[in-house]
Amino acid sequence: MRKSARYRGLLGHARIWNPPDASWLMARMRKTSRREFLSATATAGILATTPRAAFAPPAFANPRRTPMKAVKYGMVEEGSTVLEKFEILRECGFDGVEMDSPNGLATADVLAAKTKTGLEIPGTVDSVHWNKPLSANEEAIRAEGLEAARTALRDCKAYGGTSTLLVPAVVKKDVYYGDAWARSQKEIRKLLPLLDELGIDLLIENVWNGFLLGPTELARYVDELEHPRVGVHFDPGNLVKFGHPEHWVPILGARIRKVDVKDFSRGKAGFGVALNEGDTDWPSVMKQLRAIGYDGWFTAEMRAGDRAYLKDVAARMDSFLRG
Repeated sequence: MRKSARYRGLLGHARIWNPPDASWLMARMRKTSRREFLSATATAGILATTPRAAFAPPAFANPRRTPMKAVKYGMVEEGSTVLEKFEILRECGFDGVEMDSPNGLATADVLAAKTKTGLEIPGTVDSVHWNKPLSANEEAIRAEGLEAARTALRDCKAYGGTSTLLVPAVVKKDVYYGDAWARSQKEIRKLLPLLDELGIDLLIENVWNGFLLGPTELARYVDELEHPRVGVHFDPGNLVKFGHPEHWVPILGARIRKVDVKDFSRGKAGFGVALNEGDTDWPSVMKQLRAIGYDGWFTAEMRAGDRAYLKDVAARMDSFLRG
């Protein structure tokens, strides 16, 4: 796609132009004509003065128009079969469950449990992206990670979901930041045809991986992939240690397609604190999410527990989702 066309399409796609630093802007200037640059600059000015409500994302797949709550499958401590775990979640008041993938489960069992309970499966979570990251120095590890991502996307389609969560890279002492950026984007681009084929979104999560450390940087990373099915799986709890998650929402805007739920205490408890008892300001996060028009899935990602614990998690989620 020609850059000028991309810039002209920013408003139509509810995208926010967020150059992270002056060097990036200068590079863009060198690569574009004066006319293209002026068009991009004008667009940036419009975006900076347009009310946030103007950047509401397209309608989400939510006929009830109220937030839907789910949990990660690994949070269900009770039950020895997929069906039993799904039945517990339905009893506890959840609308859905996100599945890890690859997972070793029989697809037929998962679908049977889904049909019998009416529980939805909004998406999958890549289960190997930490151990086999797309940023690894070793080509073989990257290849294994890529194949796992393909499996997670295909499982999502089979389950009737809409997205796969991916941690795109892990920066380490021997994995340089720039290499992590370039390698992971290169591998993700190999997945783009599959996203089109399956009709599944690939969502980048903000985590403690030493990567994508600010909202403008995450927005830039997603935008550089230039594909409508690449977005953000937003996790406010992961941001509390470093700042204020509600500040990220207006910048990420329509890139946010799913939201994870947990709490975090800046004191000794860390992630061990119960939901609504830490420093994650969920009312402020919800205010900003509503401002961009988000009313989709909210998925708990916390420790595993029994049905009494899960009922408590559901009630704590309701305190800010239904408010």
